[in-house]
Amino acid sequence: MISNPKPEAARAPGARPLDGIVIADFSRVLAGPYATMLLADMGAEVIKVESPGGDDTRSWLPPVRPDGVSTYYSAINRNKKSVVLNLKDEDDLAAAKELAARADVMIENFKPGGLKRFGLDYSSVRERNKAVIYCSISGFGTAEGAALPGYDLIVQAMSGLMSLTGDPNGEPYRAGISVFDVMAGLHSTIGILAALHHRDRTGEGQNIETSLMASAMSGLVNQTSAYVAGNVTPFRMGNAHPSLFPYEALPTKDDDLIITAGNNAQFRKLCAVLDVPELADDKRFADNADRTRHREKLRPLLVERLKTRTAEEWFEKLNEAGVPTGPINTIKQGVEYAQKLGLQPVVQVGAGAKTVPGVRNPITFSATPARYELAPPELGEHTDEIRAWLASAAVPTASTPGAS
Repeated sequence: MISNPKPEAARAPGARPLDGIVIADFSRVLAGPYATMLLADMGAEVIKVESPGGDDTRSWLPPVRPDGVSTYYSAINRNKKSVVLNLKDEDDLAAAKELAARADVMIENFKPGGLKRFGLDYSSVRERNKAVIYCSISGFGTAEGAALPGYDLIVQAMSGLMSLTGDPNGEPYRAGISVFDVMAGLHSTIGILAALHHRDRTGEGQNIETSLMASAMSGLVNQTSAYVAGNVTPFRMGNAHPSLFPYEALPTKDDDLIITAGNNAQFRKLCAVLDVPELADDKRFADNADRTRHREKLRPLLVERLKTRTAEEWFEKLNEAGVPTGPINTIKQGVEYAQKLGLQPVVQVGAGAKTVPGVRNPITFSATPARYELAPPELGEHTDEIRAWLASAAVPTASTPGAS
């Protein structure tokens, strides 16, 4: 049963950072569910509101877990409780409104303005829940871009990311993940945590808006800055970096190896390991700007030496010398390497027969570790429990005016 503990419960021994915080999650697919999963890992009670058909990602397969559940859905929905509510049904809509009235945080990624007809937009929710933190995620914002479909691939194209990705002489490519969905989820999480802190100090809730396009403009960092601050339009360079060299994949005797020398000291170490110390004293390569300017002259000189050993041999030697380097792994190899480093990337989520493997929350807390108590819920798994709670007398929460 949803407990709705008072704020002081979050200060009890063993409490997690967001214990006592109830989140009404009206989002689906990736950005919103990723944000709410991170918050749930930190102790928040996340109630995942799904339509009768369920979150789209339930049917995004393959790949699947051994029990047939989509690994995509599984990746972003642990530690949540699922309730099925059809907003076109009068009773279900009433339950949805009651949930919004009791929540500390409401998050949604409907088309901008799409919840207004149901009385679940920020203004309507705030009438009953003055201190609610209401987070809306869209593709292109709520102004002129409100009608545009908010798919990550479209944002990758329209933001300029795809113009930077791929072979210089080939076609533009998307990133291997929905990078701006993830960024928007992270930015939403940051906004929600900041708003919770603000509410702790003032008692005031607020409306938070994030969008994939805004996250793209920020997340493209040096590339958008190149245009905004330098009037330079970046272009596709394959694995090369516009401002650093070497900082890319270079061929060895067998496989390519990522080698980065971000400063003069690292470049000098690289030259020493490759047994070409004279390159570090060459005026053409004296500092990073020179190396970047003369990369076409420097690259073959480095490759000539790298071709004498395998990628694994060079990785060991360069790593030992303090030169940042790494092999190009598969996902399998990446997970195995993270395990080797002691990062414990794989965790068991849930308990008993419902335990499933998941990817560890990347944040390590010394006092309030992340939880992995609930496996990603089946569609409507907690509907009866949540409906019973919504039908019960309201218990004061952090968002209830006058709660102590």
